Amino acid sequence: MSSENRKPVKKAIFPVGGLGTRFLPATKAMPKEMLPVVDKPLIQYAVEEALAAGIEELIFVTGRGKAAIEDHFDRSYELESTLKDKGKTALLKMVDETLLPAGKVFFTRQQVPMGLGHAVLCAQAMALNEPVAILLADDLILSSTPCLAQMIESYNVVGGNLIASMEVPRDHTSRYGIISPGEIKQNLTEVTGLIEKPSPEKAPSTQAVIGRYILQPEIFDHLIAQEAGAGGEIQLTDAMAKLIGQQPFHALKFEGRRFDCGDKVGFLEANLAFALNRDDMREALKTKIGELLLAPQI
Repeated sequence: MSSENRKPVKKAIFPVGGLGTRFLPATKAMPKEMLPVVDKPLIQYAVEEALAAGIEELIFVTGRGKAAIEDHFDRSYELESTLKDKGKTALLKMVDETLLPAGKVFFTRQQVPMGLGHAVLCAQAMALNEPVAILLADDLILSSTPCLAQMIESYNVVGGNLIASMEVPRDHTSRYGIISPGEIKQNLTEVTGLIEKPSPEKAPSTQAVIGRYILQPEIFDHLIAQEAGAGGEIQLTDAMAKLIGQQPFHALKFEGRRFDCGDKVGFLEANLAFALNRDDMREALKTKIGELLLAPQI
């Protein structure tokens, strides 16, 4: 794909319609994407990453019981008035930073949870035949340069389709989409095939896809067939595999550390890592961790 024909990535899709069953009962009445890591919900980290990468239009694919996500990025006049009256300017600024640009935010609903591919398909009308970034809030990434910004920098060189990837233990391949690798140039790997959740003995590599994607609009041509894949769901990986050989397709080994916040231990690990990365919390938290490790088990 020549640079002249390469469309810029200005739209991002956030599939946030999942039920969050692994965090019940906490997610019975609260979207899992609103679970806080330190003092911000997971979805806010994903949105901030997208905006920092130059994304201009945000598309949320929600489901039942997800109104809190929309409310989080809207005005809260009573809260703002109270903070202003009490002179809490720092907190007021923090609340203001959650507001999103008017006319650039869209919400649509995935009425039936039929998989990630189906969730992305629900955003087709708003994608308007343009390349899209897709961010999964469950995958939280701590890095000096936002992961999506790293991807867009590479996309501006190679074009086509681009996914974020990382190495995983071979006995974990059944948890991920796995890449069949081709030519490798520094941190970019040509993708010659994709397999959703293969067993360790059938995995073509240990390079796993994580929840960051830049995909060309042709992805919707394959998703619209709504073919069921692994788990009886419409898998995004299956649709992406059909683009291989038709368009450039690469995987980026990003700089940073990914935390699986769809897993309880991964979520707790993320809280510790992000807190330890903050100057205002690091030393106090180190002390508390030490005390907990020495304390007798109850």
